[in-house]
Amino acid sequence: MQELALNILDIVENSVKAQARLIEIDITAIGNTLTIEIRDDGIGMAPEFLARVTDPFTTTRVTRKVGMGIPLFKMAAEMSGGDFSIESEEGKGTKVRATFMIDSIDRPPLGDLSETMVALLSESEQNSNVEYILRFKCDDNVDFIFDTRELKEQLGGIPVDTPEVLVFVRDFIKENTTINRGANPL
Repeated sequence: MQELALNILDIVENSVKAQARLIEIDITAIGNTLTIEIRDDGIGMAPEFLARVTDPFTTTRVTRKVGMGIPLFKMAAEMSGGDFSIESEEGKGTKVRATFMIDSIDRPPLGDLSETMVALLSESEQNSNVEYILRFKCDDNVDFIFDTRELKEQLGGIPVDTPEVLVFVRDFIKENTTINRGANPL
């Protein structure tokens, strides 16, 4: 994938398929390290499936026999000098964590987190019971949290996938996650 936001989208969609009701996305840029962690409270994975999940020929899909999301995310982290881990427990959920060296020429750009979140919220009809928390922290004192539970409370019954709400969400997230780190942009 050309940008990490698309990896995030793919992994979060896996969490939704795993019946998660709360999905937390933490993105932290401290010094030269970018860390992306995605946690869910879904059904989790059996130990034997978890042991094979980074193999591209392991998937739960029935429409095709390959699953590239997790293997590509792992490869991107390792190519940039970072690392990758995945933990899962049946009935408790899954945690995916990848680190990237920001100054690595092989690190894909972070991409557009606002469009990733809008895409997830646009699918809210099929996953209306899913809540998302996006935490974004950068060493230049940016500390931002977007929580759909708070948004829904403020909206007072207006659906989050209403076009005007999605435009607001996109602009709000973009404004609060755009960082100028000089020679090391995210």
